[in-house]
Amino acid sequence: MATKTEKRVRRSGPLTWRVRLALVSLVLLAVTTVWVTNVLLTDRFTQSTRNRAELRLALYSGNILSELRRNAIVPQLLARDPALIGALNSADFSQSSQRLISYVDEIGAASLMLLDRDGRTVAATDRNRLGEQHRNAPYFVDALRSNTTVFTTQAREAGGYSFTYSRRLETQNSAIGVIVVEVDLAKFERAWAGITDAVAVLNSEGTIILATEPRWRGSTMEEALARQSPESAIERAIKATADWTALPPDAYLRGEAVMRIDGRIPFRGWTMATFTTYASVREKVNAVLALEIMGFALLAALAFYALSRKTALRMALFQRESAELRRLNARLQREIAEREKVQKDLASAEQTLEQSSKLAALGEMSAAVSHELNQPLAAMKTYLAGARLLLRRNRPDEAMTAFHRIDDLIERMGAITRQLKSYARKGQEELSPVDMGEALASALSMMEPQLKARRVRIAKILPDAPVRVMGDRMRIEQVLVNLLRNAIDATKSVANPEIEIILASGETAVLSVRDNGHGIEDLDALFEPFYTTKQPGDGTGLGLAISSGIVADLGGRLTARNGAEGGAVFEMQLPILNETTQAAE
Repeated sequence: MATKTEKRVRRSGPLTWRVRLALVSLVLLAVTTVWVTNVLLTDRFTQSTRNRAELRLALYSGNILSELRRNAIVPQLLARDPALIGALNSADFSQSSQRLISYVDEIGAASLMLLDRDGRTVAATDRNRLGEQHRNAPYFVDALRSNTTVFTTQAREAGGYSFTYSRRLETQNSAIGVIVVEVDLAKFERAWAGITDAVAVLNSEGTIILATEPRWRGSTMEEALARQSPESAIERAIKATADWTALPPDAYLRGEAVMRIDGRIPFRGWTMATFTTYASVREKVNAVLALEIMGFALLAALAFYALSRKTALRMALFQRESAELRRLNARLQREIAEREKVQKDLASAEQTLEQSSKLAALGEMSAAVSHELNQPLAAMKTYLAGARLLLRRNRPDEAMTAFHRIDDLIERMGAITRQLKSYARKGQEELSPVDMGEALASALSMMEPQLKARRVRIAKILPDAPVRVMGDRMRIEQVLVNLLRNAIDATKSVANPEIEIILASGETAVLSVRDNGHGIEDLDALFEPFYTTKQPGDGTGLGLAISSGIVADLGGRLTARNGAEGGAVFEMQLPILNETTQAAE
């Protein structure tokens, strides 16, 4: 024992150096991984953010240009309005303001004004402006001097700018007034205020005329960006810490690094600039870096935990060895006694289980026979009632048809009983080619009384060519009857019950039965034996289980799902019968 302990102590020296080397390597790997990830993800997310900012700039500039072009045609149309021209000639403006108000909602302009030759407002959508003098206004003076529509940008006393289109009204080549259309570009400022970007629109002289920052209006872009509040030492430190994941910023806005995107508006040399923060870039990069750092921290913690556990285990190992051997010996003796007892109990349980299996098999077989014979018996009862009625009405030929159908049902019942008796020797019967269309027609004929009683609408989609499979026609018809019966039961609470049957052929023969009921609640337990959603006495829960087994025996598959528009869809897939399959059979 002492010799083994000395060997373990000698081995602990080199092991400690290996552990230290592994920890140093882990730290270097973590630093390298975090640095490379930061660089790669920063470039990637920054470029995606820039692309989105460029798309937004193109959208904003397109909206402004569309608004300007839409309002540019308004003065030219109103300058030809005979009612406005007649009002200026007759000096009767009693209906002019109301006419302009009726136009402004259709046009979408901010306001409309009609000025007489002296620059006085004689009609306006804002009645508070009636009587105002605009003799020296640029949009009035320029419109009188020009033969075309004049666009004017004018600073407001309350702040901001007004944008107007104006055009003079003429009678016999003599100017009699001016129509003024104010364009509502301020609504874009209000819309931009709800986004995180800062947006500014500059005219051809470089002056900001629209901006999400009100203090920018009237200044150049350089002056606007220079208007920053002085930063404290703490704010500068926070900025430096926050910007470590971003590329060199284009500018700083409210103490935050932003990227600047410039674009051109094809109107009088206007330009637009947007400023997007790096916040989204930093959040995404920092989230990934936090996960990586957390992962390496967990690895380091696990390493330290393993080292501490290894040392503690070494110290306790020698003390536990002797006690462990004694407990092991006692445990072996108890296990031997328990195993002998378990073997005796197992023999008794096997006898009990064998008896229970026999009883369960007998119950399942009786339930299966009852379930499979119930449908033909119900059909026979219906046909007998019809034949009795036909004989009373002296229509024996039609009654004989009903008796022939009853004879076919009796033959089918015999086939069902023979099939159930052959379950114990499954696989010995020979298969033959089966036309799926004929099997479907036979199943529908058997279910005809129930379908007529429930007034179920049947929709069939069948291919032109026969669809043939290799199988047992009686068992295939049994599956189809079960599927049709389930569909009828599922539509009991529906006002207009419908069943859609689709037969298609490709690599396999696929027959789908779709109803417009309420669908299937538990798809997982649907094909389990004795599972049913019907009321007690209405079903045994064996129909789908038996049908699934029949389709599986024929090399196919029976599946179920809920339809997209409600109802349930059962799909039976069987191998198609072609030349290769027929030769193999």
